[in-house]
Amino acid sequence: MHIALDSFDCNILKLIQQDSSRSSSEIADLVGLSQAPCWRRLQRLKEEGYILRQVALLDRRKVGLNTQIFAQVKLSATGRSNLEDFTQAIREFPEVLDCFVLLGTVDFMLRIVARDIDAYERFFFEKLSRLPGVQEISSMVALSEIKSTTELPIGIENS
Repeated sequence: MHIALDSFDCNILKLIQQDSSRSSSEIADLVGLSQAPCWRRLQRLKEEGYILRQVALLDRRKVGLNTQIFAQVKLSATGRSNLEDFTQAIREFPEVLDCFVLLGTVDFMLRIVARDIDAYERFFFEKLSRLPGVQEISSMVALSEIKSTTELPIGIENS
């Protein structure tokens, strides 16, 4: 059973999305709670699955992954019948950061990182295009990044 999020919960979630290395006492000060109730709220948010995990976000360019590619993948009719094989294979590729199932003319959208275009070409021909059931792949190279965030808009009302 999930308890509805109140303003303290929302503010806690906003703060840890910005910097998950903050201590519970620092978060408590920022949201206007004492340390113990804030810590209990953090534990509850973790236990209830609001907080999936806490990670460090890396600068992909500084670790040598200078190219970001979006690939649209269309499966053949027989490929769609073996959807689990494709999805399992995609999960095994560390180059694929995100994979979404789509409605429309293509079946999947992938976000892929590579050292450079040559590295992506190798990944494309040696791994991605060899997956069973793949009929068509359309790749688009991102030239620049205008906005990239992992922060969800907590507390924003839908209009």
